[in-house]
Amino acid sequence: MKATRIIFSMFMLFTIMVIVNACSENDLELVNPNGLSPETFFKTEAQVQSAVNAAYANLQTRGLYSRHMFFSQDNMSHENDGNPQLEADKRQYLDFSFDSSHGPIADYWESCYRGINKANFVIGNEELINEIEESIMSNATKQKFIGEAKFLRALYNFLLVTRFGDIPLITEIPTTTEGIAKSSASEVYALIISDLQSASSSLFNKSDEDNGRATKGAAIALLGKVYLFLGEHSLALTEFNKLSGYALEPNYFYNFTEETEHGVESIFEIEYDDALGAGAKWDSSVTGAGPNEATFRGQEYGFNDWFNVFPSDDLLDEFEVGDTRYADSFYSVGDTFGGGTVTAEMLTAGDERRAGWKKYQNYYKDANEDQESGINFKYLRYADVLLMMAECENEIGTQDNAVDLINEVRERASLVDLPYGLSKAEVFDAIVHERKVELAGEQVRFNDILRWNLVSTELAGTNFQVGKNELWPIPDREITSNENVSAADQNPGY
Repeated sequence: MKATRIIFSMFMLFTIMVIVNACSENDLELVNPNGLSPETFFKTEAQVQSAVNAAYANLQTRGLYSRHMFFSQDNMSHENDGNPQLEADKRQYLDFSFDSSHGPIADYWESCYRGINKANFVIGNEELINEIEESIMSNATKQKFIGEAKFLRALYNFLLVTRFGDIPLITEIPTTTEGIAKSSASEVYALIISDLQSASSSLFNKSDEDNGRATKGAAIALLGKVYLFLGEHSLALTEFNKLSGYALEPNYFYNFTEETEHGVESIFEIEYDDALGAGAKWDSSVTGAGPNEATFRGQEYGFNDWFNVFPSDDLLDEFEVGDTRYADSFYSVGDTFGGGTVTAEMLTAGDERRAGWKKYQNYYKDANEDQESGINFKYLRYADVLLMMAECENEIGTQDNAVDLINEVRERASLVDLPYGLSKAEVFDAIVHERKVELAGEQVRFNDILRWNLVSTELAGTNFQVGKNELWPIPDREITSNENVSAADQNPGY
């Protein structure tokens, strides 16, 4: 419930930001020599916790989940189409016309690196944290906070490496303005794996942790996902099989409402609660500073409000007849919502649209959205894990096991089971379909399309350029300010 979640907003963490939120000329955060020193800071559990909380806050920036994460991933996957009023920088995700001057891509980059540096502030002071007396802070609590910082560093690096490929690998807070050269994606993945292995050994179980904090299950699930992205299916399956205590919500829609957050299916969520304050929502593009406990997702996608995007025909056509997830994901003419009955006029923006988004919208209780939605994003949930496990089983040759996992997800959607005896290709096609409908609008599909090498079919006619748009461009402001990253380091095609 909202009352027990942790608060990431940086108005509570000013003292931490004195240390790690001063920008250098290369947009990386440096220690402020006039600020509070780590030696005098890490003395109590509250201080350690506040430092860790600071690292979470960057997930709530407009460069990430408060605004541009959902636009970028849902538009590039073409789960969305854009209405006429959609702003240019968001339309560029649809037609892949962005370049290295794209402001929100730079905000994504910087948001992640600021989060990494905040995590590094904790990890780099592990020795001081461990010196805190046991009577003040238990060893288990010390290790779990360090584990949270490692989980977050891994998550931010994963968000970066999947979008940019080779990137600067930063493991401590920079102490000069020279900047750091790019490392290979394989080196970045090695650190991600190491961080998640360490985190999974020290984090608490979900049942023993406050809502919103990284848990043992979150680290295990993310590690399995990373292995899957690397094509290490046996290693991924080993991790996924370690998960316990999770199940599918009996009602699919409970995954996307405010009152049912952190349910049995939830593994890791991006936290929002507009009751905690959102006064910095327009000012927090990269820092996470100030009260920023709301996302623009409701207003931006809302059919009865800004209605900047709508679910694409390609996505709508993917649903089978009788799939109950359709009505839980979209509003159609005749459906009821907090404002009455959906009319054709409500779904008109230049032309009449077949549907508007229901998933992550507040219309189940409100007539209108505003700029301050408090609904959390599910970054990892158990249905996603079941389908990733099915993919692993299929790749190692146990197709019937994969079918069982797929059917577990399909049964909740009131669909008939797939039969045993399917070929590897048939199971793969079933997984592609099932992930598309189960995880629609959850910022998952674009990565799926890339790792499955399905760009030529799934993104045909979108202006996607093979050999270029698999990655985003390194932002101009990084190349300009980082002495060790030059135009020669730019990703291909930009």
